[in-house]
Amino acid sequence: MPNIKSAAKRVDIIRKRTLRNARIKSALKTTIRKFEEAMSAANQEEAGLKLRNAVRAIDKAVTKGILHKNAASRKKSRLTKRFNNVAG
Repeated sequence: MPNIKSAAKRVDIIRKRTLRNARIKSALKTTIRKFEEAMSAANQEEAGLKLRNAVRAIDKAVTKGILHKNAASRKKSRLTKRFNNVAG
C-alpha cells in the first residue's frame, strides 16, 4: 500500500492502463484469430478482408504503445506471407 499521495495516484493510473492494454491485446488476438479461421475455411475474399482488419489492428496497437514496431512488422509479415502462400 503506497504511503504517498502521488504513489497512490500512480497505482490507479497503472491499473487503468493495464486494463486498457489487456483490452486492446485481446481485441488484437481476436482479429488475428478471425483471419486464421477465414484462412482455414479457404475463403479468399473474406480472408483478404480479415487480413486488412488484422493489419489495421496491429498498427493501432503500435500507435497505442501496446506492441513494439518490430514485433508488429513481424506479425504483419507472417500473416501476409500465409495469405500469399494460400492465394498462390
